[in-house]
Amino acid sequence: MDSSSTGRSAAAIPLPPRAGAPGMEHGAASGRPRISRSIVAATVAGNAIEFYDFTTYAFFAVYIGKTFFPASTPFMSLLLSVAVFGVGFVTRPLGGVLIGALADRAGRKPAMLLTIALIVVGTLGLALTPSYDSIGLAAPVIVVLCRLIQGLALGGEVGPSTSYLIEVAPPGRRGLYGSWQLASQGLAALVAGIIGVLLTLSLSAEQMLSWGWRLPFLLGSVLIFVAIFLRRHMPESLDMDDGRPRAAAARPRPRLRNYVRPALLGVLVVIGGTVSTYVSMYMTSYAIVTLKLTPVVGMLATVTYGLVTWLGSLLGGWLSDRYGRKPVILWPRVALAVLTLPAFLLLLEHTNLAMLALTTLLLAGLTAISGAPSIVVIPEQFPRHVRALGLSIVYAVGVAVFGGSTQFVVTWLIEVSGNPAAPALYVVATSILTIVGIVLLPETGGKRALAD
Repeated sequence: MDSSSTGRSAAAIPLPPRAGAPGMEHGAASGRPRISRSIVAATVAGNAIEFYDFTTYAFFAVYIGKTFFPASTPFMSLLLSVAVFGVGFVTRPLGGVLIGALADRAGRKPAMLLTIALIVVGTLGLALTPSYDSIGLAAPVIVVLCRLIQGLALGGEVGPSTSYLIEVAPPGRRGLYGSWQLASQGLAALVAGIIGVLLTLSLSAEQMLSWGWRLPFLLGSVLIFVAIFLRRHMPESLDMDDGRPRAAAARPRPRLRNYVRPALLGVLVVIGGTVSTYVSMYMTSYAIVTLKLTPVVGMLATVTYGLVTWLGSLLGGWLSDRYGRKPVILWPRVALAVLTLPAFLLLLEHTNLAMLALTTLLLAGLTAISGAPSIVVIPEQFPRHVRALGLSIVYAVGVAVFGGSTQFVVTWLIEVSGNPAAPALYVVATSILTIVGIVLLPETGGKRALAD
């Protein structure tokens, strides 16, 4: 994976010589460890694979609903499917507390190894569970358990891995390094979307329903074992100062009660980003069920989302290193609050592939530019000994309450109101909450060192 940096081209995460500690090598001039691409890849791998699974579930929700949740109408089957999608968010706060605390006490690396192991269980369990027709009620029960385990893993994944990225990043480039966390989600969604389109073009509807939707999950489970290998060889960052090793001091016990204000503001910042993210992911189901477009056209929305999120995240991280976190978070979010409803109304008036792609591009692009520095500014508010736990709780609570319910809420709102623009109204309302949080949040982009 390549990235960009101030005054340099897109391949700016420096590669070390082969000798020395795995993934880290001290530069001759500065004495600062340089971080290899494999270390960055290992750090974001768990989040990327988990998001790949969540994305795959989201746009195969129609098939998963018919496989595990048979109902009297297609709408009820889809509603049950997206409800179980939301179940995966219930355990995120628990994962955030348990695994975030582990990361602040034992280190980032053991916490990230634990989350990747949980991801294996959740992904393989979903891929291999027989249908409702085969084993009856046990099928949806197993699927729900797999979603709970996946939620536990991702709830504990974001805090340690994002803390790791900003701790090993050189001063002045934490925004860019941290942006790979969100950029990896875009890459995961892009890959998931391409696989979904290829499968839809290659298989019949009967084959997709019977076994085709399982293939992406099986492929994701193979990649998990590559991620485990990479993470086993990562250096620890808990006792580093901006990438420089330091003597390990006695680590104070995590006490978040002194950081209630940044935690609450962080939740407000997360709310808007997670809702617009999951509405972007919902565009495939929205295109198929509400707009009555073909599955191939609908899945191209996911491809658009993935590509734009990947590139927009890196742009947002780079801009936040140059101009500060707050303006780069704030102005794209203001644009979303203003432009989302008109974009949906145009899509409803001109329902075609081009307008679907443009609406998804607008929604995902502005979300990514704003979201990349958001995921960096929150851990920058916390000192080292509560950083992973603080971000884990903030992210898990914001995503659990709002992200987990997004697809269910918009599906229900469209049905009960008869207004197909309901997703846009939800994005606008939550964006206003996020704007309040951004305005009140302290700026951290100009600080050379992290709080200790």
